[in-house]
Amino acid sequence: MLAAVLSGFALSSVTPWLRRIGRGATGWLIALLPLGLFIYFVSQIEAIMAGEVLRVSYAWAPSVGVNLSFYLDGLSLLFTLLITGIGTLVILYTAGYLAEDEHIDRFYAFTLIFMASMLGLVLADNVITLYVFWELTSFSSFLLIGFEHKEEESRAAAWQALLVTGAGGLILLAGLILLAQVGGSMEISTLAGAGALVRGDALYLPILGLILLGAFTKSAQFPFHFWLPNAMAAPTPASAYLHSATMVKAGIYLLARLSPTLSGTPAWQYTVTSVGAVTMLLGAFLAWQQVDIKRILAYSTVSALGILVMLIGVGTELAAEAMLVFLLGHALYKGALFLVAGAIDHESGTRSLDELGGLRRAMPITAGAAWIAALSMASLPPFLGFIGKELLYEATLEAHFTEYLLIGVAVLANIFYVGAAGIVGLRPFIGPATETPKHPHEAPLTMWLGPVVLAGAGLFLGLVPGIATMVIQPATAAMTGHAAEIELALWHGLTFTLLLSVITVAGGVGVYVGHAWLMRLAAGPTSLSRWGPDRWYTWAMDGLNRVAHEQTRLIQHGYLRYYMLTIVLTMVGFVGFALLRLNDLPQSLTVQEIRPYEAGLSVLILFGAWMAVRARSRLAAIAALGVVGYGMSLIFVLFSAPDLAMTQFAIETLTVILFVLVLYRLPRYGAGTVRRARLRDAAVALTAGTLIATLVLIATNVQFSPSISDFYIDKSYPEAHGHNVVNVILVDFRELDTMGEITVLSLAGVGVYALLKLVLSKRNVREEQDE
Repeated sequence: MLAAVLSGFALSSVTPWLRRIGRGATGWLIALLPLGLFIYFVSQIEAIMAGEVLRVSYAWAPSVGVNLSFYLDGLSLLFTLLITGIGTLVILYTAGYLAEDEHIDRFYAFTLIFMASMLGLVLADNVITLYVFWELTSFSSFLLIGFEHKEEESRAAAWQALLVTGAGGLILLAGLILLAQVGGSMEISTLAGAGALVRGDALYLPILGLILLGAFTKSAQFPFHFWLPNAMAAPTPASAYLHSATMVKAGIYLLARLSPTLSGTPAWQYTVTSVGAVTMLLGAFLAWQQVDIKRILAYSTVSALGILVMLIGVGTELAAEAMLVFLLGHALYKGALFLVAGAIDHESGTRSLDELGGLRRAMPITAGAAWIAALSMASLPPFLGFIGKELLYEATLEAHFTEYLLIGVAVLANIFYVGAAGIVGLRPFIGPATETPKHPHEAPLTMWLGPVVLAGAGLFLGLVPGIATMVIQPATAAMTGHAAEIELALWHGLTFTLLLSVITVAGGVGVYVGHAWLMRLAAGPTSLSRWGPDRWYTWAMDGLNRVAHEQTRLIQHGYLRYYMLTIVLTMVGFVGFALLRLNDLPQSLTVQEIRPYEAGLSVLILFGAWMAVRARSRLAAIAALGVVGYGMSLIFVLFSAPDLAMTQFAIETLTVILFVLVLYRLPRYGAGTVRRARLRDAAVALTAGTLIATLVLIATNVQFSPSISDFYIDKSYPEAHGHNVVNVILVDFRELDTMGEITVLSLAGVGVYALLKLVLSKRNVREEQDE
């Protein structure tokens, strides 16, 4: 499984080279990887159905319980099949959609990174591993949404998606860490059996809130739904892959995966169910009011995600089965319709319904795929979408809380959903042909293959639901924590749910027929959406920019002396506060006998500091500071620290030279600061100096070992496995100090080289002028 995850990252790094050798066949070559992975995961269906679980683990940071562990069961298997199967078709689609784009290899690379990240997410068995891949999906989706980076709309949409999902990711990290601490393990498979322990802990509600926020932002639940329709600025292949089948379902996967651990409480049930129900109704209501085909699909996706979350909140075995069937059906028909929308835009030059009509003659294959996918979206038999909708109604009726309210919301949302399916799947292709920006014609093979396969799969699985059962049954068992017997069928007799389906279809047809009238009727309520979460985001970003502007104006004022005061006072405040809170400070400080030459050197350093403060010339102040710096070098030499002495000497020399070169050209001293400012500076300097002196005295009175030399000798081999004590000290016990010294010396060398080049270049210029 590790190879399956890493293969996408590896292939993404060589896509430019593949494009040079593959040219027009590059998409077919790259598609071989997700196709091979799809075949591999298909081969695991039989074992997973038998109850087997595949698990691999590699030590990453075992001391803190972080392992690179992966886990394949029924739930992760369903998602891997969607990720790799739809990924194969999306890459082939990209070959036609972006055939003329000079950066198509970049898009291939971003898509592969995203695919690998999603695979890692759904296969991860460690909460930190899951979080790493969770953030990688946010980052790679940012690259895909903002692919057309020269467009302001694309850049804004990419940033919005990254900020919303990234903020949710940070919140999720806190929840996952708390969950691991309370559950006693970072392995998700272990936490599944610790549900009672987690739910009984005092931190359960904070854990639940943090994890739900992370999942809701990723899966576009109200009030975080606004980023998904705006992300339609992405190229259509990205929209089809990220926003219908994979990334937006990452939050759904997380809720499903953690439901055995977190579900079963009123807080989970009411929160998850209500948020899902509101999102379901809101997304469906807004979907049919859009004009752009991709935005219709985006809002309908928001509604579908709400349905999935609501079913997870209901929490019964039937609800889990309904959620998984609906998820599979939605991925198939929504992926197909997104690809159809891209084909229409690519071949006609527009996605606006006001400019489209009669495309069935120019694009017959695309039209056929669109109709089949739309019928599945409308939940008509014999499509898988119909089975999913029937199970949705059954599960809602089975709920033991607010069932009548839920079924009412579900029916109303599905009526709008059916109407949106007709608007996006039928309207562009029927009626008289309209004039479009480009003369329409059928899309190339790579662009109609994906819609045909996905739409056909929805029809095939509806006719032969036993095939779908092979992945739905083990996935349901993984969600519920016990074996499940699933039997999917198109016909269950004359039942109440069938009546609800008839009402839904009839209402959806009404929405489709009366679309224009309903648009006028909804104009008022729709205008209120301008004050919704999308506007809240805008206000928040504008406020953040204003705060940043005022903070910059206040702090970045251009006065170096105030910068130094701020830095020193901040250091004094934090360090002094921490020092006062220490309870184990030494009661008395032991000061060793001061030798005469040490006293003389100290007096010399103090004299240099005094002269630097009192000097009336910049050069005199620099010379006095040099006395202080070189005096410190001598102290290092006296206390057997030649490496520190050499570093101090080098940086002091460079500093003095640079100061002389820069300050020599400045004008003479002005009037100087007023007396009050000098007294303030003196007080700050004395406070900081006193604090540092106190820290040094405390540090020198802390004895970790009677002899530091004996300590290094005793610990050198057992702790660092080195016989050379000096080497061990430099690269193990004092590695950061050694790195700092190397950095300082390197900078000093660069500075000296730059100065020499500057002098030599000036000399050459003078010689050329003399000649």
